[in-house]
Formats: sequence, C-alpha cells, structure tokens
Amino acid sequence: MTADITDPTFWRHPLQDRMDGLAELRATNGPFTEATIEDVTGLLGEDITFQAVTTYDEIVEISRKPKLFCSGRGAVSIPDMPTEALEFFGSFINMDDPRHAQQRGIVSRAFTPRRLEKVLDSVEHICTEVIDGFCERGEVDLVEAMSAPFPLLVICDMMGIPRSEFKTVFDATNVILGGGDPEFVGEDIIAALFGAGQTLVGLLNEVAEDRRKNPKDDLTSALVQAEVGEDVMTEAELGSFFILLAVAGNDTTRTAISYAMQFLTENPEQRRIWQDDIEGVTPTAVEEIVRFASPVTFMRRTATEHVEVGGREFDEGTKFVLFYGAGNRDPRHFADPDRFDVRREPNPHIGFGGPGPHFCLGAHLARRELAVAWRQLLTRLPDLEAAGPPVYLEAAGIPLVGGIKRYPVRFSPTAPVGS
Repeated sequence: MTADITDPTFWRHPLQDRMDGLAELRATNGPFTEATIEDVTGLLGEDITFQAVTTYDEIVEISRKPKLFCSGRGAVSIPDMPTEALEFFGSFINMDDPRHAQQRGIVSRAFTPRRLEKVLDSVEHICTEVIDGFCERGEVDLVEAMSAPFPLLVICDMMGIPRSEFKTVFDATNVILGGGDPEFVGEDIIAALFGAGQTLVGLLNEVAEDRRKNPKDDLTSALVQAEVGEDVMTEAELGSFFILLAVAGNDTTRTAISYAMQFLTENPEQRRIWQDDIEGVTPTAVEEIVRFASPVTFMRRTATEHVEVGGREFDEGTKFVLFYGAGNRDPRHFADPDRFDVRREPNPHIGFGGPGPHFCLGAHLARRELAVAWRQLLTRLPDLEAAGPPVYLEAAGIPLVGGIKRYPVRFSPTAPVGS
C-alpha cells in the first residue's frame, strides 16, 4: 500500500519514514501524485484536490516559471484562502509580480551591506549568549534552550523588538509554526492562528510608530523611512512582513538545528568528520543539514493557464504542491540520497525553495545561523548527545514545517564565556 500523505498521522512519523513514503510515491507515480484533502480550515466546506510534486526537475521547473505557476492563489496553504488572510500570514511569498517585486525590493533595499554585516555579526554574539544561558546545566531540551530562542532573538534584535517582548513573540510563533498541534493551538485552530498573527502585528506596529518619529539603526526603521521617491511598506504590509519574518525567517534554522542533532546522533562517523575539522567541513555540513531536513515541507503553486510539465498536461487552476524534501532525496540528482554526508559535494539542494523569484530571501542569514550554532555547540559542548528520542509536532494536516517540538540532550557542564 502506498503512503497516504493526506493522513495527518503520516506527518507525525519520524523524518526518514516520511521521506520513504514520498520516495514510494515518486517511484510508483512519477513526478505527480493526485491527492485530495479535507478543508480543515472550514472556509470552503469542500475537499481540495492537488498534484503532489515529488521530483527535483519538476519542482525546479515549476519554481522557475512564476507566470505559468503563480503564488497568489494560496501559495502557503493547500486550500484557497481569502486574499486578506493570504497576505496577512504570508506577506510577499503569497504575491505575484509586479507587487511581489515591489515588496521584495523594499526589503532588499533596507538590507544595505552595512546593515547585513551588522546582523551577521550579531549572530555570533547572540549564539554565545544563548549557550551561556544553559551551558552549566548539563541537561536541557535542545529546542527550548537553543533551537527556538536563538534564531528568534536574531530576528527580534534585527527588527528592534525589545527583549522584554521576546516571550510574546516566542509564544505567538509557536502557535503559527505548530501545524495545528493541540499543545499550541487548543481546539480552535483558526482563532489561535489569527490571534497569534494579531499579536505579532500589534507589537510590530508599536515599534514602527516609534521608529517613524525616532529612527534607529534597525530594520524596522529602514522599512518605514525612505528617500524621496522610494516606496515604503504600509502599516498592514509591515505587520504581515513581520509575521513572515518571525515565522519563515525562524523555522528553517529552528528546525534544522534540532534535526542536525538527530542526524549527528544517528551518524556518529559523520559527527567525527565534522568535529575533527570544524572550519573545513562546516560549509558543506550546513548545506547537507538543510538538504536532509528540508525544514519547509512544501509550497503551493497554481497553474494560470493550460500547462504542460513533466510530460503531462494540466488544466488552468491546477494546484501543485512542491514537496522539497522529496526533491532533495531524488536519486537522479543526489547519489545515495538517504545517506547523511557532511562533505557532500556538489549539493544543489532546494531546501530554501526552487530557483526563481521566491527563492528564500533569508537563505544567507539562515546558513550563517546554522554554521555559528553548530560550530559553537561542537566546540563548547563537545560531548553533547541525545538523552532521549525527539518528539515531533502533532500536525493537524500537512504541515508547512514538519518540526521537532522537544529534544532532550545532555553534556558536561561548562562555564559561560560571554562578558
């Protein structure tokens, strides 16, 4: 029997089991598997049929052709959502050109080389601060102590969010990233999601209002201040961007740090290779972690006209759900794809999305965060090891991020090094 990716329990299995299931679909059906899910949002009241794309070539081709396969009809979610909801939770990843280019351009313009360098430098200091906070304890939940706070602190500092509001942001992002896990959202998923989104928007709007009057050297100031003739984000656009940043800008690193612990536990010889040459191996190890974990489960694209892809024809309006993890395990592009290899080269993974206008804007920052996190963990806590199995999110459906919510680890206590 082939894997049923529409069954929520499929996405609660260990990562390798999920990858094996997607590989089975690819081997049985080729690039496309038609699937149907219930509308768990309750907004449509009908089932949703889509094409699950599980091959590297077709994911890349669809990603490269945004005019034929658009992002403005429910890119983040499989069910169609009202435009307001799409932009509220997805900002410009749910837009098509020219508006997508305009919004992305505002953000790109704000990331001057000097500001980007400042952010990248802050990653090292924040990582030291986070590890200092638990290095004397000897046993912690890696997600709670490291994976979750580290990338989110980078984002909050970058946006100028006061540290006093960190827990507010942390709790809200857990709801949005939880995939419907009842531990985070309770019984009313939609109310919890919109409530968390409103919390983030309200907080950012307070900061933005202050920065319009008192600009500082942070990203929020850059987004609300402009030279003559330059665009700035509206209040609504700015709030949506912060949701995107706090969630999408956080999930890749958060999930990848946790999965890296699992990969290194299951592959001790790869850990030795990395630990014996941290500077030399880190660049390729980071890419392999992103490939192997593929933290973002999927993105959706919708055919804008009758299209042909992968040797098949599809009608206008067909929904294509790009499963990046399946593409990153495609044996036509990755030798021995289910082997974790910290020195894998070449590694043309699509863990940050396929090529095209929606390639992850924060890929460079995510790579830096992963490199710094594991360089420090492997040197400061050299005997760090799993103290139990990881606990996966209990997704209510196909999760945007198939993450780990708890992971007990232990190590020999060490002294803080920060000032």
